[in-house]
Amino acid sequence: MSSTTATPALRKLPRPRSGAPGWVWALPPVALLACVFLYPLVLVVQQSVTPAEGGTSLAPYAEVLASASFRRALTTTVWLALGATAGCLVLGFFLALVIAFVPFPGAKAVAKFVDVFLSFPSFLITLALLFVYGNAGMANGIWTGVTGGAEGPFHFLTTPWGVLLAEITYFTPFVLRPLLAAFSQLDTAQLEVASSLGARPARIVRRVILPEALPALAAGGSLVLVLCLNEFGIVLFTGAKDVTTLPMLVYSKAILESDYPAACVVAVVNIALSVGLYGLYRVVSRRAGA
Repeated sequence: MSSTTATPALRKLPRPRSGAPGWVWALPPVALLACVFLYPLVLVVQQSVTPAEGGTSLAPYAEVLASASFRRALTTTVWLALGATAGCLVLGFFLALVIAFVPFPGAKAVAKFVDVFLSFPSFLITLALLFVYGNAGMANGIWTGVTGGAEGPFHFLTTPWGVLLAEITYFTPFVLRPLLAAFSQLDTAQLEVASSLGARPARIVRRVILPEALPALAAGGSLVLVLCLNEFGIVLFTGAKDVTTLPMLVYSKAILESDYPAACVVAVVNIALSVGLYGLYRVVSRRAGA
């Protein structure tokens, strides 16, 4: 087909004429968004400034923010999120290097499995770890069977370290996926030139691969940090009684204590942290071209 006959087919179709202005078509999705998301959010904020005795006051904020339980929950949430993010970055970068640059049978299948892993719910990974390292799990069972002891040595899953391990296990693919995408676009000629000049693998990784991976690491790490701040299922299913994060504190205040103003105050703080970090994630992703 000649270019003269193909050109008309590439033109944009004209907009259908309608008497309604453009903003009318935006009303249905905006109304749906307001009903499903904005209205419940407004109720949470309203409840957070409504003390039990009635009226409108910032007393619930003053009471909650001054409490030791809130400070402990905030500290635990932040250090778990930062620790899990750091672990995911290190483990994800190492695994991405192996999958992308170390030839082995099934590398493509492993890369495909990463996409499937992203769809798994967090509690499923936690249950798998409980089956292996729980008090009645496989590792303790093998230990007691071999040594004849009354119990095994693996009891860390109910501690903050167990929560940290579960979060790193679950969220590492969220770093691994953008890294694999970045490595797939890396010009292998750079690696060949560096290798031909006598550069060792560690130097090639440091001087050639790592600079190309920094945007993907930043984007993936920012996303993991946001997700870890809001993680509830992993903490709940590990049974770590001494680990109270902000989402767990919301659950405790609302369900166990029926203190809804306090629960909403914690929820508002958690939302503010999440929105702020999400904004950071979007800035980093935009600069990374994600």
